[in-house]
Amino acid sequence: MILSKLFMGLGIGLTKTSRNKSRVVVRKFTVPWRRLDILTNPQFRATGWRLLLSYLIAMMVVMGLSSVVVYHFFAYSLSQQLDRQLLTLADAAAHNLSAIKVDKMAVNRKMPRILDNDGDLDIPWQDLRLYRQSVEWFDAGQQLLGKAGKQFPQTPFLTNFHSWQQNGIRILTVPVYSSGKNQQLLGYVRVSASTVEIQKELERLLMGLGIGGVLGMVLISGTGWWLTSKALQPIEQSFQQLQQFTADASHELRSPLTAIKTTVEVIQNHPERIHPSDVKKIDIIEGATKQMTHLVEDLLLLARSDSAPISLPKTAIPIPIDEILIDLIDTLQPQAESQEITLEANLIDAVWVKGDAHQLQRLFGNLLENALQYTSNGGLVRVEIVKRDDFVVIEVADTGIGIAPENLPFVFNRFWRAEKARSRRQGGSGLGLAIAQAITHTHGGEISVTSKVGVGSCFRVKLPIVE
Repeated sequence: MILSKLFMGLGIGLTKTSRNKSRVVVRKFTVPWRRLDILTNPQFRATGWRLLLSYLIAMMVVMGLSSVVVYHFFAYSLSQQLDRQLLTLADAAAHNLSAIKVDKMAVNRKMPRILDNDGDLDIPWQDLRLYRQSVEWFDAGQQLLGKAGKQFPQTPFLTNFHSWQQNGIRILTVPVYSSGKNQQLLGYVRVSASTVEIQKELERLLMGLGIGGVLGMVLISGTGWWLTSKALQPIEQSFQQLQQFTADASHELRSPLTAIKTTVEVIQNHPERIHPSDVKKIDIIEGATKQMTHLVEDLLLLARSDSAPISLPKTAIPIPIDEILIDLIDTLQPQAESQEITLEANLIDAVWVKGDAHQLQRLFGNLLENALQYTSNGGLVRVEIVKRDDFVVIEVADTGIGIAPENLPFVFNRFWRAEKARSRRQGGSGLGLAIAQAITHTHGGEISVTSKVGVGSCFRVKLPIVE
């Protein structure tokens, strides 16, 4: 019978065939499925937001880097295009250098289109010069011979054959040599052009990239939302199945544990029937049964809190919180005295909270038991009630071993205990603080902890007050 219940709790049933042989049949979980929403599902809200935020940050970095590459490539292409225009203009203007040396009025004289010695068509520089472009002719001694245009660079003359930019003007200087075997330097042609049009094009590009980036982020956000939901759906389904299994197993294990506990109590009520050598064994069975019962109740409570919305039970009534704490202190006082720990209380009368007395007793019982377990002999455990506006804060402080800063974010996780704490406390299931947090949230409150290694810890429970 007990094995049947255990199998039922694990989702396995026993059925008989016509040959009276048992076969195992796996029972499917009937877990209600609901559509995942990372904003409303409290169990996956933080995970969903982290995934979505990571996705958005990655996409923003990719889009940002892509925009920077596109912008610089486009700017480089425009600069190269302008340099080619300046080089063509300088090459055309170089054919006027000899004539300008003889007659400075030759600047405005238009040369006919002719084929040079290389068979290339020479085009007059006037036909190539565009708006906002200027041309200057210099002799070999870098003396200005003539110029044409409206906007000239106000910079020292440089003979380097490369383009450069200053004050919104791009400049190119080209040396001019005589034709023939013995080439001689005849002078220089310096051409320049305004970069206003390039800047306008780049500004329009930036505006387009900005608008495209905003639209892209909107689309990426929607896509990220959808992808995050799809990614979390199988995880949530598995988690719901695990919740269902935990709840079923915890519920089914209560019956055999109750039977074992009752049997042990019956045996202990008749000590004359127990062999002296079996007394210790019976005590071990009793202790293990109590520990297992406590674990099953904890798992069942957590499973119910996971599956049901966080709200107060219908049986919730106004409860004086100070009386709950006084009863717990009276119960734990012998344990404190046996460990030579001072148990202090600074309580306020007539502070009422709405809730379930049994759950509140379990909440503060877990905190006080933890404080006593992790406090060395001769230490201090203090319980204090502080009233703040519409809330009451219950502090449970100790002078125990403390918790390392890197471990503080995990203290309310299930089955988690720091290595140092685990070495001091062999009993327990690691669910006490997780249950304390679940009960606090059920009552519309908050729980937090501050701690320092070697100094102690302080747990604070904030609950709403009812008049």
